[in-house]
Amino acid sequence: MKIAIINGPNINLLGKRETGIYGNRSFEDYFRELQEKYPAVNLYYFQSNIEGDLVNELQRVGYDYDGIILNPAAYTHTSVAIGDAVAAITTPVVEVHISNVHAREDFRKFSHVSAKSAGSIFGLGLKGYELALQFLMERNNHQSL
Repeated sequence: MKIAIINGPNINLLGKRETGIYGNRSFEDYFRELQEKYPAVNLYYFQSNIEGDLVNELQRVGYDYDGIILNPAAYTHTSVAIGDAVAAITTPVVEVHISNVHAREDFRKFSHVSAKSAGSIFGLGLKGYELALQFLMERNNHQSL
């Protein structure tokens, strides 16, 4: 099973930026823990601060992977292109946000991705990625039966 985790802008600063909201762990450390905990899953990680790179990566993995966990970060609220890329691909996408975007500024309450995703997870910290991974694993197992 191949699962891609794609993170958008500023996720590369986890552990350094707004630790009260995002915690004090880097995503790379967390990703290694996921790899150790789920050795049977081929996990791939990509992060970019550039919208077009995220669209390109969604298109690249969006037909060959078993699932994508996507945190478009601030592009969630502004990028029609990322939403369109999610709609265009056949690989199921789970949208994940570390913070509860619905408890933050009003502009963060709208997502160009949510309606095109298999599901969305908000506000559960980094645990949201693991829950998304478990969902995609279960979904794949049910489709294999």
